[in-house]
Amino acid sequence: MTDAIRALPREHLAAALFTLFAIYLAGIVPSVEIAWVSAVLLLTVFLFAFEVVSVDVAAISVMVLLGLSSLAAPWIGLEQGLVAPERLFDGFASNAVISIIAVMIVGAGLDRTGIMSWVAGLIMRLGGATETRIIPLVSGTVGVISSFMQNVGAAALFIPVVGRIAARTRLPISRLLMPMGFCAILGGTITMVGSSPLILLNDLILQANDALPADSAPLRTFALFDVAPIGIALLITGILYFVIAGRLVLPRGGSGETELHEAATTRAYLAETYQLDGCAVHELRVPADSPLVDTSVDDMERTWTVRVVALDKGDGLRVGADGVNRALGIAADTRLALIGTAPAMDAFVAANRLERSAELDHFAEVVSESRAGIAELVVPPGSALIGKSARDLWLRKTYGLSLLAIHRGGSIINYTTGGVRNTPFAAGDALVVHTTWADLARLERDRNFVVVTTEYPHEALRPHKVPVALALFVLTLGLILFTDLRLSVALLTGAVGMVLTGVLSIEEAYEAVSWKTVFLLASLIPLGLAVEQSGTAAWIADQALGALGTVPVWVVQAVLAILATAFTLVMSNVGATVLLVPLAVNMALGVGADPALFALTVAIATSNSFLIPTHQVNALVMGPGGYRVADFLRAGGIMTVLFLVVSLTMLNLVFTHHP
Repeated sequence: MTDAIRALPREHLAAALFTLFAIYLAGIVPSVEIAWVSAVLLLTVFLFAFEVVSVDVAAISVMVLLGLSSLAAPWIGLEQGLVAPERLFDGFASNAVISIIAVMIVGAGLDRTGIMSWVAGLIMRLGGATETRIIPLVSGTVGVISSFMQNVGAAALFIPVVGRIAARTRLPISRLLMPMGFCAILGGTITMVGSSPLILLNDLILQANDALPADSAPLRTFALFDVAPIGIALLITGILYFVIAGRLVLPRGGSGETELHEAATTRAYLAETYQLDGCAVHELRVPADSPLVDTSVDDMERTWTVRVVALDKGDGLRVGADGVNRALGIAADTRLALIGTAPAMDAFVAANRLERSAELDHFAEVVSESRAGIAELVVPPGSALIGKSARDLWLRKTYGLSLLAIHRGGSIINYTTGGVRNTPFAAGDALVVHTTWADLARLERDRNFVVVTTEYPHEALRPHKVPVALALFVLTLGLILFTDLRLSVALLTGAVGMVLTGVLSIEEAYEAVSWKTVFLLASLIPLGLAVEQSGTAAWIADQALGALGTVPVWVVQAVLAILATAFTLVMSNVGATVLLVPLAVNMALGVGADPALFALTVAIATSNSFLIPTHQVNALVMGPGGYRVADFLRAGGIMTVLFLVVSLTMLNLVFTHHP
């Protein structure tokens, strides 16, 4: 029997245990409605924990099950369904879900103009390319921004930034997105406007004052920065946690990197096939005493086996078509981005007394794998290029192509052996070039070429829309911070503005939305409604607090924090706060503690949502980071414990108790 049980898949064993626990609960809960809600809650936890289906499918299935309870009510002992049919799809019109849709569109608009690329470049210049330096910079920045705007908004705006940093540094995006997301949640505890529970807290305290006994002193409310010491301590803890333990708890890869990995794989294939192994882009500066001063790009490339892909003479970056051509002169202090093998580059640098950067800095954005790379094209029969060489065509100036190699029949002509620029093209020639992806996308419509490389980031930047996008972002931020307008309406103002002003097309706006995230959150909202309205949450809280008996004050406070943490995983943090704050006030009065402190404990602890991807921020980063529920359980489990320890310690250090 024991061997047979061990042979069962763990999902089957877990399903049996969850079923037995649901049956046990049905025998002790005070109503049939709470029994069924508890069963659905356990089913949700099981589906999420063991990933029987993807989390969005699990959430949609649970929503449908709640809807079917209205039909089955007479047969399962209920007077009505667990959720009223007219409330079942409230999640799709909720403030949170509409806000997430809108902020994704706003973020995509900022990214399309190149603003996020600039931010990514700034962070890389400050933090370099190491994980232990980039995580504090990105996560700390998002955490501070989250203290004044909704954390999901801050996280959504920085997803493109993190994606670009991952592409340039070749760090897995999965090792950067989760720390950023967690710190966005933690940053929401720095001010009283950083998260919905803290915004709501003072109103709940004022309501509690109306219900206090006549001889009790009214509870104090909290000013904007009263919680700053707690929030800052939590944010620092989160950053240090990932810097120290990130290599142990973070996954090593993510599906969000597919497109850039495909581009890198293509580059490796072409390098091997065309005998271009070791080719890389290097950044150099020409000092005043260099022999290159007053020569031309053409002279340099005739003499040395290197190719110019970008340069800056002090009058702006030149890259791609109409940017670089062989007639350009080289002056003192010119910066060059050259492609070549390591031996060729070493000889070139030594002979011309050039200064070489250890890594790409000035050209980091324009020649990053997200913007440029090595591609393969074919000259078709009938092409106007046939019989002409790269020099005849001014190939780089006209098409933005730096020619590296030609494959003709069984022979290969490349720039390391010489002659590639002077070889007339023939029908069927395969060309290997370095180019920007924008130039390559234009060539897909040019009948003189057949573009073989298709796996590259297709991105059309609109830098001329930067002022418009920034103005819309500032407007949106102003509406959020300085008006009483609902968050969803404020963010939709920016999102619609991005479309109406041409920053994004409506198709691009739709593509910017992670619909998996939308359905995950919208489908879970009815479950939170059922947990709250059925009395399930109140019963769980009463059972937990009633089982304490006579214990020290700090134990009661810790239990409240743990309850708030548990509730916020399965219902909205606002719902958990509304439910638990009155209980916290009564418990504090009963044990002679400070009711305002206990109420604040609940509001802070509802941000402790790291175990599963039910928080909006966690759901948001799950798709781009390629995370599984197991990844959140591993990294979020330790973060949850750290959150409880640090928050409870800081709350009692910062605030004094008033009996």
